[in-house]
Amino acid sequence: MTDIAPLLRMQKITKRFGASVLANDCIDFDLHAGEVVALLGENGAGKSTLMNILYGLYEPTEGTIEFDGIETTFRDPAQAIEHGIGMIHQEFMLVEPFTVAENLLMGTTTLPEGAGNLNAARRLIREISADYGLQVDPDARIEDLAVGQRQRVEILKLLFRHAKLLILDEPTAVLTPQETDALFEVLNRLRSNGHAIVIVTHKMHEVMAISDRVAVMRSGQMVATVKTSESTEAELVRLMVGRDLDMSVDRTEPKQRKRALELVQVQVEAREGAKATPPATLTLRHGEVLGIAGVDGNGQTELIETIFGLKDAVSGSITLEGRDITALSTAERRAAGIGYVPPDRRGVGALVTLSIEDNVILGASKDFTQFGLLNRSLARVAADDVISRFGVKTPDADFASGNLSGGNLQKLVLGREVSRDPKVLLIEQPTRGLDVGAIELVWGEIIEQRNQGAAVLMASTELEEILALSDRIAVMFEGEIMGVIPRDKATTALLGAMMAGRRLEEVAL
Repeated sequence: MTDIAPLLRMQKITKRFGASVLANDCIDFDLHAGEVVALLGENGAGKSTLMNILYGLYEPTEGTIEFDGIETTFRDPAQAIEHGIGMIHQEFMLVEPFTVAENLLMGTTTLPEGAGNLNAARRLIREISADYGLQVDPDARIEDLAVGQRQRVEILKLLFRHAKLLILDEPTAVLTPQETDALFEVLNRLRSNGHAIVIVTHKMHEVMAISDRVAVMRSGQMVATVKTSESTEAELVRLMVGRDLDMSVDRTEPKQRKRALELVQVQVEAREGAKATPPATLTLRHGEVLGIAGVDGNGQTELIETIFGLKDAVSGSITLEGRDITALSTAERRAAGIGYVPPDRRGVGALVTLSIEDNVILGASKDFTQFGLLNRSLARVAADDVISRFGVKTPDADFASGNLSGGNLQKLVLGREVSRDPKVLLIEQPTRGLDVGAIELVWGEIIEQRNQGAAVLMASTELEEILALSDRIAVMFEGEIMGVIPRDKATTALLGAMMAGRRLEEVAL
């Protein structure tokens, strides 16, 4: 492959944001047709910036891009798409009330011949689906599709527009193991048909399973490009973070676990159009992590939002250390000692128009007020502590939180919550989109909170994470708790069966 001219050649790409941020520093990157390259790096290493330059979202400060033998710089995504480059973001760009065919026709300036009308588009969608094993119904409405199916629609959209190079940003972050396997089958077909693919990911086992080469970035620079077959997970981790990682969990066992949080027959408010789910009864004790396993979208978010007060409980009671908090507001529950790390860090967890410092004191400004005035010195100390303790990569605490990478924003939100020493910590998808170094840090902080006596309720779609951190595991399916299992009795097979809808009493321990 090295004797053949690459489809893509990026040379000496440099990108600066203002005077203080050097996101990409003289990067060389190439990609051949019929090749899958995994782009690895810690959060804030510059991966997304590099791909956004390629896709036309950013202009490089310096450097050149050669695509399909022609030197060019894409002014915007529309121009990149016209040249045959497509990108699938973590948040899908689909209009939910519309059908697959309608979504594919929207915003398309240059369509394949004959696709200008809906019937022709349907035929073409079926042909492409059959060629690549996508199994997409052109008349299905997006709102009726599972996450994995929506992702296939995004891939189909790129193929519909004759994409030669596909960029996938964290493509398996919201997929089940089965959906991940199906995605990799599609990617293998695309590779066999000569498409070039870049996968931006943090999941090492997936890198080893699907990629031909791995490009590793650190601190805005490309530190190595290696053949996957000639490397190991441990070697790639060392290239990423510059050291070996320790993912072991150091638990201390409390002498007594008093009840921290109790739900009794709590009826969660159903989503619009969804059927009501059975009431939930659950006990969470100090000094434990209760993991909630389940495929994304099975009621975990609604349950945790009800506990935190973002949704009203239709019936039942919620008590915190014996105190009924069912009628309390979110602010009152936070003041009572409940911390919350939501899955949507950019939309819910932080106010991205504010600085890091302002986000650290968000919801607790009274703790930083003296004589009715905000004490900026105290706020800066708190912000600097979160930045240092959690390794948030930023020039300073005045930096706009919206300009942080997704992983660094996640560390900011988690750091803010645990720095307040909550009695109960509610956390969803704690490591989604994080690199392995950040995962090590977050796991350590969750266990430290547990060891210090906090009660942690953690929802995660990552079974490895659930098994590593939990003392007990609850499994949810279609809004119902299928059972609660001690960690030492749990297996991947058992949890998988319950995640598919079987109750604990139906599955042999």
